[in-house]
Amino acid sequence: MSNIQMYGVADIDAYIKSVKASFTYEVTGGNMIVAGLMSDAQELMACGDAEGARKTLNIAKTILFQIMDGQLVGTRERAAA
Repeated sequence: MSNIQMYGVADIDAYIKSVKASFTYEVTGGNMIVAGLMSDAQELMACGDAEGARKTLNIAKTILFQIMDGQLVGTRERAAA
């Protein structure tokens, strides 16, 4: 299965690289990225786009697996206020 069929993006590695460069990842970590993708999937389902939701959930799972494997940070430490 191709990346397009599985994730809806041509290069999942480039997508993960863009996640690592994102403000959200830098401030909160990958868990918030996964939560955001899951919310996106819910919205796609609500709009009747089950295929788009499936692909979005596959991206979320890929990021979650990388967090579990230690390749991405799940949660960033927050500075005391």
